[in-house]
Amino acid sequence: MTGGLYLSTVGRVLNWARSQSLWFLSVNSGCCADELLNTIGCRYDLERYGCALQADPKQSDLLIVSGPISRKAAPYLKQLYDSMLAPKHVMSIGACANSGGAFGPEVSYSVVPGLNQVLPVDVYVPGCPPRPEAIMNGFLALQDKIRGNKRALRQD
Repeated sequence: MTGGLYLSTVGRVLNWARSQSLWFLSVNSGCCADELLNTIGCRYDLERYGCALQADPKQSDLLIVSGPISRKAAPYLKQLYDSMLAPKHVMSIGACANSGGAFGPEVSYSVVPGLNQVLPVDVYVPGCPPRPEAIMNGFLALQDKIRGNKRALRQD
């Protein structure tokens, strides 16, 4: 009985450590990239939350996709995701990555109508382009998800 308690405590500590050290790789193809760069910059400073930008997919555990995804780029994005080591997470930033946005399927045949058609998405950040505060809220939501906490739902 105490072994189960011990393992659950160790699991909670490991999940907390994973949530506080998100190393991310970003794939940017639109105007949302500017807002992500603002979030990384000194005013909002994602590094104080344990989020560090990486260049190698084998060293990152979070893939951030912002901007429209073309049908030609989708297989390469999937290959990039497959080269990441487990546990891995995906964050979709902006209306173009979430649902195709202004370049959706009713306008253009060459844009994927949402990142979830290509990869399993953990967190969606809405907006066109989203504010840095919304991107930080997405990071905090992902940290809560990794820890196993459920975020408080808004009561109307």
